[in-house]
Amino acid sequence: MIKKILPDIIAIVALIFISYAYFTPAVFQDRVLLADDNTGGWGSNSDIGPYREQTGEHSRWTNSIFSGMPNYQLDPNYDSQTAIKKFSDIYHLYLPTYVWYLFVMLIGFYILMRVMKMLPLMSVLGAIIWALSYYFIIIIGAGHIWKLTTLAYVPPTIAGIILAYRGKYLPGALLAAVFAALQIQANHLQMTYYFLFVIFFMAVAYFVSACKEKQLPRFFKATGALVVAAILAVSVNLSSIYHTYEYSKESIRGKRELVKENSADQTNSGLDRSYITAWSYG
Repeated sequence: MIKKILPDIIAIVALIFISYAYFTPAVFQDRVLLADDNTGGWGSNSDIGPYREQTGEHSRWTNSIFSGMPNYQLDPNYDSQTAIKKFSDIYHLYLPTYVWYLFVMLIGFYILMRVMKMLPLMSVLGAIIWALSYYFIIIIGAGHIWKLTTLAYVPPTIAGIILAYRGKYLPGALLAAVFAALQIQANHLQMTYYFLFVIFFMAVAYFVSACKEKQLPRFFKATGALVVAAILAVSVNLSSIYHTYEYSKESIRGKRELVKENSADQTNSGLDRSYITAWSYG
């Protein structure tokens, strides 16, 4: 047993080493990565931490922005997510902040490669190529950590889907449920929404393959298992999803009170088309 999993253990240790090596200045030289969104977030949450320390309660309101506003998107924290947050800490191996940013990108893609039956060495190389692609490093520097972690959980979610459609219903559904729950808990639903298109086209491809191979019963069993996995992932995060939905109505993503006449760029609700495309990548 040990001999069988030893290559994977060595691979994981190598990924941890790479993560530490990349962020050596932050970890060993006490340097701070001044990411704009992180700095803004610290300022926006400046009154929430002291309140928690004084009362032991988590505030849903902050006075640090405007004349005060709900902090649902500044510091989402719900009792229903306690278990999945504890699992995320275990999955991150309790690594230092900057280190786990890179590690989750590496280990997530490594899991996908192993499910796709790649050898450990090739899986490590694939994980490095994926994690060190320039966009992920850029968004760490920008402080888009919720986006980063959401994207980091996409490959292992795909791994679960693949397992389920291979006939390994329980392991596949369990893997997909856990990492889909982690995706939603990471609180960047835009990325999860885009990922739904990937899932749809994967399902279509597996359906066509099942029709050709006359394996429709297996396809529907796998689909049913994955639907249950999706329900579980959403249920764990239902409080966060609901508050995000309610909050969005009062934000710039909600219905407009003032609309320019004859403006092709503007919509009656939601963001301007130019705003969406300007920030859709970067």
